[in-house]
Amino acid sequence: MSAFDAQASQKAVFDALVDARAEYGAKKLILEDQERNPLSYTDLIRAAFALGRKIAAITDVGEHVAILLPSSVGVVITFFGLHAFGRVPTMLNFTAGLRNIRAACELAGVKRVLTSHRFIEQAKLHDIIDLLEPMAEVTYLEDLRATIGLRDKLVAAAASAFPKAFRKPARPSDPGVVLFTSGSFGAPRGVVLSQANLTANVAQIASHIRLDPAWVMFNPLPTFHCFGLTGGVMLPLLTGMKAFEYPSPLHVKQIPQLLKATGASLLLATDTFLNQYARVAEPDELSGLQFIVCGAEKVREETHNLIHERFGGVPVLEGYGATEASPVIAVNTPLDNRRGTVGGLLPGIEARLDPVAGISGGGRLFVRGPNIMSGYLKADGGLEAPDGGWHDTGDVVQLSDDRWVRILGRVKRFAKIGGEMVSLTAAEDLATSIWPDSRHAVVSMPDPRKGERLVLITDRQGADSASLTAHAQVIGAPELAVPRKIIIAAEVPVLGTGKTDYVAVQRMAEADASSSGKAKRA
Repeated sequence: MSAFDAQASQKAVFDALVDARAEYGAKKLILEDQERNPLSYTDLIRAAFALGRKIAAITDVGEHVAILLPSSVGVVITFFGLHAFGRVPTMLNFTAGLRNIRAACELAGVKRVLTSHRFIEQAKLHDIIDLLEPMAEVTYLEDLRATIGLRDKLVAAAASAFPKAFRKPARPSDPGVVLFTSGSFGAPRGVVLSQANLTANVAQIASHIRLDPAWVMFNPLPTFHCFGLTGGVMLPLLTGMKAFEYPSPLHVKQIPQLLKATGASLLLATDTFLNQYARVAEPDELSGLQFIVCGAEKVREETHNLIHERFGGVPVLEGYGATEASPVIAVNTPLDNRRGTVGGLLPGIEARLDPVAGISGGGRLFVRGPNIMSGYLKADGGLEAPDGGWHDTGDVVQLSDDRWVRILGRVKRFAKIGGEMVSLTAAEDLATSIWPDSRHAVVSMPDPRKGERLVLITDRQGADSASLTAHAQVIGAPELAVPRKIIIAAEVPVLGTGKTDYVAVQRMAEADASSSGKAKRA
């Protein structure tokens, strides 16, 4: 762990990889996936030049080149290959649905998509290819690799020996990646992160938590999600840790076995996935971890307790971030892990809390720092930059004197009931406290008498309002936070990142209200 130097942390992405090789050793094995063929720093740089040169021949400098790939060695080589030749990786979320994928490509002006025959076949994504082909050229990496000949390999070997002489020079302020927000509450937005945003966030994390270059980072999260890209790829590669990339967090039985087999030290996860891993894992499969970092959604007490009891007290560090912040804003540490918080603000981040009408004890969080995005993509190709460098997180939080963050809820996740502001997150926590093994989502619907009312969508069979109300009285929860309407579903919709899909949940509540209204009229 070292002091954070904001100026020194801001580098061009490819140059940062080259600098890491110089610091940690050219032959250090740094990248691996389920194929179990580890690459050293030099192997990675050589492969990036070889593939990047082929991509450069069919694209333009500065072009937004889309990547449609799972977490793997291939996606990492492609990412750095684009950087070596001045192209901008544009990460497509293959779980976002056809409408959102189309909107993302149109917004980013995508003319070429890089993917893999094997991935498309295994994931059965032919409908996405059918959507993309009229809009852009779809290029398969297997076909490109087949064209790499002896001359290409010789050039790549020379380039890996003298990378800064062969790579396209880039400024830290140049675009580093285009990502798309999760769409939890509406249409995804295109976020442009500069190269300095990415490298600065890595340095901020490394200044906040002690990391050991001998460790192995296991990343099952997708690189189209900023947590998976920065935390699962950039952070380990730039700090000397081996990155083990795994293509899907949904492989619940395989991942615990691989954690043991790979000697993993760190695991990136979300609460939903981690809870599932913990339930099926043997005691020795997670106990070798130094710690686990969770983001994207609140970590339940049940998950904390499950990991602590079954796996020798491995700490679960809850963190907090946003795509617009590259993404980490705050995270707990192994030495200071405060349950119920999302940790301390990273060094170099300024924060301010703006008052929110009707909510006391917290405010709307705005953040500013070297990791805050260049801006949102606009339809005309320009950027909508943060006002004065401040990003509005849309979250209502409490901030302790030592800059530790406790989230009260999103601004959008409050309902006004009988003139009182009620946190929908608190209502979800109430349901979780009585039925911890189930997934719950609370949304608000119009109410002619009280303004709004709470609706709980849950996969808990037999869930009822009477039990919720009684439990609320026992624990002293406010009566207004008790949902009076409960919809029992086979499953609560989630996004590919593990977050609750509130857009789909809201539609479920509206459909139920519509069908109930029709039944009454009949």
